[in-house]
Amino acid sequence: MKKYEIMYILKAGLDDAARKAEVDKLHGAITLKGGKVLDVNEWGLREFAYPIKKETKGYYVVIKIEADSVALNEFDRITRFDNNVLRTLVTVDHQ
Repeated sequence: MKKYEIMYILKAGLDDAARKAEVDKLHGAITLKGGKVLDVNEWGLREFAYPIKKETKGYYVVIKIEADSVALNEFDRITRFDNNVLRTLVTVDHQ
């Protein structure tokens, strides 16, 4: 399994309970398919340089995972259809 770093941005309007449920759902999609969430770093609420899906702020989360393509594809599938996720970025972690 390869190591990846994923950054995703959630809508700023989510309350704490909804945000935690969303984070748990996204991380659960990875672990359900055999991946491991190694580290979670919540950057918090940040202002955008330009609007994304008509939003001007977002809640940033950066995670490091160890997963195969099945878990990564499941994460990608779920985030594409989730209206609370504004943007995702997946990179290979070479460390």
